[in-house]
Amino acid sequence: MIYDIYRMKITILGSGTSVPHPKRSGSAYWVETENGSMLIDCAPSAIHRMAEEGLDWANLDTIWISHLHLDHAGGLAPFLFGMKYAPQTQRRTKPLNIFGAKGLGNWFRQIDDAGNYRLLEQPFPIELVEVEPLKEFPICDGLTAVSFDTPHTPESRAIHLRDTSGKTLVFSADTGFTKTLGSFAKNVDLFLLECSFVRDKPVDGHLQLDEAIYLARYSGARTTVLTHLYPEWDEVDFEEEVARLAEGTNIVQAFDGMTLTIDH
Repeated sequence: MIYDIYRMKITILGSGTSVPHPKRSGSAYWVETENGSMLIDCAPSAIHRMAEEGLDWANLDTIWISHLHLDHAGGLAPFLFGMKYAPQTQRRTKPLNIFGAKGLGNWFRQIDDAGNYRLLEQPFPIELVEVEPLKEFPICDGLTAVSFDTPHTPESRAIHLRDTSGKTLVFSADTGFTKTLGSFAKNVDLFLLECSFVRDKPVDGHLQLDEAIYLARYSGARTTVLTHLYPEWDEVDFEEEVARLAEGTNIVQAFDGMTLTIDH
């Protein structure tokens, strides 16, 4: 695939949760620019979803792990196990960088040591990097990121991406309601926002629809895509529910295989 300098393409690999669902798999999002590719979250299902979508997983540049729940990070070790032995990666020389918050390294080492997999011993260089919140770091050529703590787990982070032409994307990760998340996503081109529940959410560490709509409107994002949808969403009319609370707002429902293009 060839992308011009004005384009960023996002493929939603998984719009669901940890609950098995026939049409929604776990959290994973592929971001591609003219200079490189990034995987945001790596649910166990992600390693096969990348192949199903025809994505160049063998040459992936960067992985971002938003937090350490298994429906967001549980595919990382299997993916690296596959990459270690796959014919497609044996001549790869460029590095793979894996970014996340504090605790990523220790969590990964416990998995790696349990089976003596030596997953960081790849045919190509690989590095795990724990980043500080609100400090900019490079993703690949022409793409930078900043992370932001979200009220879900101690290590949970949203991420803000910006390319050299000014295109922007925010992925909320799992999060409870906080107005500062709307500020973090102020005026972005695309806001990938979790909306686990329709209403009457059973836990504080996730969002329900009225909270997600508030954040979408407060952010002023050009487009908001609601994702991380529990099966209860199957029982409601998404457009009707959104129109009831936010008529005229550009809020759409994520689905597995959905592609979005940020094109200025």
